Amino acid sequence: MAEDYVIEMLNITKIFPGIKANDNITLQLRRGEIHALLGENGAGKSTLMSVLFGLYQAEEGIIKKDGKEVQIKDPNDANRLGIGMVHQHFKLVECFTVLDNIILGVEDTKNGILQYDQARKKVMALSEKYGLRVDPDALVSDISVGMQQRVEILKMLYRDNEILIFDEPTAVLTPQEIDELMEIMKGFKKEGKSILFITHKLAEIMAVSDRCTVLRKGAYMGTVDIANCTKEDLSRMMVGRDVQFKVDKKPVKLGETILSVKDVRVPSRRHNNDAVKGVSFDVHGGEIVCVAGIEGNGQTELVYGLTGLAKMTGGSVTLCGKDITNARIRDRSKGGMSHIPEDRHKHGLVLDYTLEKNLVLQRYWEPEFSNHGVIKKDAVRKYAERLIEKFDVRSGQGPITIARAMSGGNQQKAIIAREIDKNPQLLVAVQPTRGLDVGAIEYIHRQLVEERDKGRAVLLVSLELDEVMNLSDRILVMYEGEIVGEFDPKKTNVQELGLYMAGASRQGKEVTA
Repeated sequence: MAEDYVIEMLNITKIFPGIKANDNITLQLRRGEIHALLGENGAGKSTLMSVLFGLYQAEEGIIKKDGKEVQIKDPNDANRLGIGMVHQHFKLVECFTVLDNIILGVEDTKNGILQYDQARKKVMALSEKYGLRVDPDALVSDISVGMQQRVEILKMLYRDNEILIFDEPTAVLTPQEIDELMEIMKGFKKEGKSILFITHKLAEIMAVSDRCTVLRKGAYMGTVDIANCTKEDLSRMMVGRDVQFKVDKKPVKLGETILSVKDVRVPSRRHNNDAVKGVSFDVHGGEIVCVAGIEGNGQTELVYGLTGLAKMTGGSVTLCGKDITNARIRDRSKGGMSHIPEDRHKHGLVLDYTLEKNLVLQRYWEPEFSNHGVIKKDAVRKYAERLIEKFDVRSGQGPITIARAMSGGNQQKAIIAREIDKNPQLLVAVQPTRGLDVGAIEYIHRQLVEERDKGRAVLLVSLELDEVMNLSDRILVMYEGEIVGEFDPKKTNVQELGLYMAGASRQGKEVTA
């Protein structure tokens, strides 16, 4: 019956240059349900939600709220209808405080003066009620991504939104933060709020959703009740084939030491102390070593130090026997290091460049691509087409697509294609599958194992414990800037790792490779 549905999107079609992002899709959201939207990278999920939030206008189809047709021309219209959205890449002003970001656009004023006290009281009451602890006076640039997400959720609640859209909300969260978010979502449901939840993570859908709508390549594949289906059923609907959830690996064949890290110290970005405090380890050819830990324990700074994004305050790093402690980023790259960065927008891509330009960013000066400083456009185009084909990077206009216009998952695949194709001796992969669907994750995992089997060294940094257990040959746990434990994944479990990650256990100061 129509009155059961708080939102109906009927026969929605949205077209971009070269691609039909949504092809005649119908989605119906019941009042007080958590409704998951599942699909591969580039399947049209974010586009559909952007149509509902007024960021895009559909070429065809209608939207109904409480059974009545509505026009949503921009996000202000959406907010007036009680629709709020937490975007995959947060829409926050970094140099503003948390409080300023929450009230931005809906400020209470009296005689032209901002009524901060009332706003602060409302924000603190909401954060208390929903367990979304935030510091209202902290600058957004100084808080973790998990905290930034809380700010985005509080923005929705501050505007009294009843229909909440979460676009890939767990892609940037730690396992603990994900559990908290799931509880928060269940709390919203109890209050009668209706939630649309875009995710690639099948376990999360099984844990919190009532129903799930599946899209594939812009088309509607069906809506199912979660109580009556399995993870395997969902993955088959989503990618059109069976997906392997376990990684097949041959036994390790250890080669030479490729990366040697000795007593490395890296300053914190947030305070005066070191974020990395005297870390030492080696990575050999033919192995995947994973640095695991809860976000904010120095993994990011460690990677910045190793890759040249940050200056180290002590210690040394050698790559293939050469000291690279103070080497430039380009020299590290030429010396055999590839880096899949944590933040694909900040450090992985030039968003306003085409896909083909992004794919040769670290090689455009090589003779294959340039002649006396002039880029060989045909060579770049051919190279890009080969990588797009090999790594299944999907975009509306192929090599000439602007990177910004691609889905997050396909942006990630482009970076992985570029970094692996350089044939590195060392691949530093930070959250390589963040925001990817099960089919793409399966593919990326295979690529990393292939690199290992070719005798390359892989340093993986991941917050996903399943990924850590599945891929690693050795696990180093980092806590408060130190390595507190080293494990063989065959001889440990998630619970033991969790204790070390939380600082409840440690194996003693010295951890040798």
